[in-house]
Amino acid sequence: MYFLDLLQIAFRSIRQRGIASLLTMFSMSLGVTLVVAVLSIHGVVDKSFRNNASLGYNLIIGGKGGGQEQLTLSTVYYLSQPLYPVSGNYYLEFMSREERDKQMVHSFAHRSHEASTIVHDMRQLTSLGGPLDLMAEDLLDPVVEKQDALRADLDRPGKYAHLTEFAIPVCLGDYYDRFRVVATNTQLFDTLVYDIENQKKFEFAQGRNFHHHDKVHTYFEAVVGSTVARELNVKLGHEFSPSHGYQGGGAHASTFTVVGILKPSGTPNDRAVFINMEGFYLMEGHSEPVDGAVSEEEVLKAIDKLPTPEAKEKAWREHVAERAARETAPNQEPLAVEQREITALLLKTPRNAAMDLDKAVNNGKEAQAVLPVGVITRMFDFIITPIQRMLLVLTTMICIVSGVSILVSIYNSMSERRQEIAIMRALGAGRSTVMTIILLESTLLSLGGGFAGWLFGHLLCLIASPMIEEQTGVSVGLNLWGDPFYEPLKWFGIDGSIAERFVIPMEWTLVPGLVLLAIVVGLWPGMTAYRTDVAKSLGK
Repeated sequence: MYFLDLLQIAFRSIRQRGIASLLTMFSMSLGVTLVVAVLSIHGVVDKSFRNNASLGYNLIIGGKGGGQEQLTLSTVYYLSQPLYPVSGNYYLEFMSREERDKQMVHSFAHRSHEASTIVHDMRQLTSLGGPLDLMAEDLLDPVVEKQDALRADLDRPGKYAHLTEFAIPVCLGDYYDRFRVVATNTQLFDTLVYDIENQKKFEFAQGRNFHHHDKVHTYFEAVVGSTVARELNVKLGHEFSPSHGYQGGGAHASTFTVVGILKPSGTPNDRAVFINMEGFYLMEGHSEPVDGAVSEEEVLKAIDKLPTPEAKEKAWREHVAERAARETAPNQEPLAVEQREITALLLKTPRNAAMDLDKAVNNGKEAQAVLPVGVITRMFDFIITPIQRMLLVLTTMICIVSGVSILVSIYNSMSERRQEIAIMRALGAGRSTVMTIILLESTLLSLGGGFAGWLFGHLLCLIASPMIEEQTGVSVGLNLWGDPFYEPLKWFGIDGSIAERFVIPMEWTLVPGLVLLAIVVGLWPGMTAYRTDVAKSLGK
């Protein structure tokens, strides 16, 4: 009862100075609101990071050159410029025999194999016997040997097929407006589980996944992310032509039709446009030239050498018309494997095989392998975590300034309360009792402002939740308990099993923090009350 009586006295003292007390608590509530907002933002960023770090694949294969960070940024986040590509044949080394054979149907090797088979059959039908037959054998033996070599190359699994669960190709380079165009195959949406913990695949808000080949749109179908659809007002059936090379570059003649719009996922795929890889290869400038064929660069150089501007303009118009006719020609055949290049491969491997495959690829001459989760974690720790710490330090300083306002408020009231304190002392209250009342008053002001700030912070999150979900795909809601599994000890450099044992909601630290702050700022006016001279104060 003694403590409750002291608490009641402190509460009455706060009520007597109602306006000053409300302003002091409001100052504290603003500081706590900012702290809660920063912690909630941390939760959003952390969830978004975890969604992106989950990925659904554990290796990225890209061309040699450039660093791991650049390959990860360009492939996972579509931010950096793509690195050197890998060849289409190298991509096949990650496929099973059945999948590889399907791809090799559209290859020069397969066509050569068919041609050499015809020659072999002709040899059997035109056996002449005697010396002429021997001459025919001498002429056809090299062809037959080549046929056998081609057959051996065609009828086999990929070199790394036994270490690969799936390999999803990604081709970059084009834009639609300011958004990156990503050429890939149907596996990205049919097979990939981007959130392994919750077994989530990319879902469609409207429409469907593009088909490998469609009767209506052939190879020219597209799927757009939720942010692209919202900001560019893209609907199903919308047609567009990707811009070549970079935003604002010349548009391709080929037109893709939007057949699907993704639901928000909180991943970079919300801000990307996905097109059928087969259609991507059929666009001008997206294939490797066949030996002996004239490249685009050579054509441009030849046009540039023409003597007059009129001749250059006429040649350029003819070249553009011819290129458009090739791109939009009906019933086009898929591009040959030998003419394909791939920016990156998204690989899912068995858990124990990732390091082996990483080492095997990096020891080769054509490609590099990257473990993207490790790269993302390093970037997160290097860039995001220091910013979050700085924000929390700044908001904590604001709370300390608010605590100083409590000190000023109580200290300024001490001159008015000297007689009141002297009367309490004269009625038998000890010095420690008076000091305790002042500390309780400071604590009530601090906790009252803290509770209001905590509530305001979460109401602010609730109001901003729809906008945050649109931008990140992460639902915040009221989120009264903040980030439920935060590890505060890791901020102080304590890692491993020790930090794992102290996993608590970060907002739980607000209560002891505010009480400690109240005690610290209440000590000075408390000591003033403790030292009050009863005789002098009553004499006044």
